[in-house]
Amino acid sequence: MKKQPARIIEISDSQEGQRVDNFLLKHLKNVPKSHIYRLLRSGQVRVNSGRKKPSYKLNGGDRLRVPPLQLEQRERILVPDNVLQQLAESIIYQDDNLLAINKPSGIAVHSGSGLRFGVIEACRQLMPDITLELVHRLDRETSGVLLMTKNRHALTDIHRLFQQDHQDRTLPQIEKIYYALVCGHWPPGTERIDAAISKICQSGEHRMHVDDNGLTAISHFEPVETFKDYTLVRIKIETGRMHQIRVHAMHCQHPVAGDTKYGDKKYNRHLRTLGLKRLFLHASSLYLPLQAGIRLSAPLSPELEKCLQTLSATK
Repeated sequence: MKKQPARIIEISDSQEGQRVDNFLLKHLKNVPKSHIYRLLRSGQVRVNSGRKKPSYKLNGGDRLRVPPLQLEQRERILVPDNVLQQLAESIIYQDDNLLAINKPSGIAVHSGSGLRFGVIEACRQLMPDITLELVHRLDRETSGVLLMTKNRHALTDIHRLFQQDHQDRTLPQIEKIYYALVCGHWPPGTERIDAAISKICQSGEHRMHVDDNGLTAISHFEPVETFKDYTLVRIKIETGRMHQIRVHAMHCQHPVAGDTKYGDKKYNRHLRTLGLKRLFLHASSLYLPLQAGIRLSAPLSPELEKCLQTLSATK
């Protein structure tokens, strides 16, 4: 165990707007969550010499006192060089505020649940002098546009855009487009799926399912190309619920190809014989209504393109 002395952290302008509990959870990674909240409740953590509730939002110039702490020595996690290279080659856009990559399938966006690292930890290792934060998430097996910010102000601005989605259609909207291969023949025309979603636990496994009492979830499915037993669909989502597209596709009796959680085992076995060994779901583009507008686009990976070519040859 290593004892860390009391210290004063002066909040920068780029850190302004964060809740004090979230700030501490991020900066005291070796301290248990329960202990951080105990420090806040007991007044051992002070802001400008005063006690604050966990929900207090920090301001630039605030002086945050962190009391002496006993920290566990933890091994520094080093992301393998081949992963770092893969992600460096996946960058599709960056400026002073934003970083976007074409996330490969099979890499989680962050560590946890037995994973030592994810995209965000790897990118922070690639860019150690930049304060990178995830704007949104993609499932581990989903590929495509993943957005991060380089400072707190950018994160706040873009989160505000995400939160206003589908609430007030008079405001500029973020546009999120996905492509998926689904099982069977999706009927012609764009179909709006408005089916709320909630989480359940089945046999010790957490799953999402359509539930009238769940959170609002809206997707627009449009067939692009029909194959013998499958359909390539373009999907625009108004909300970003966990597993939303996969659950909506299953709800419509056309599960996403390669989906081991919500999919069809027979179709998945057939696709593996054609070389598809992953979920066919790809975040193709993300439009941000910032200034003149920023559209981020990510091409399909070679294995998805090859799958489509194989299906085309057997029409």
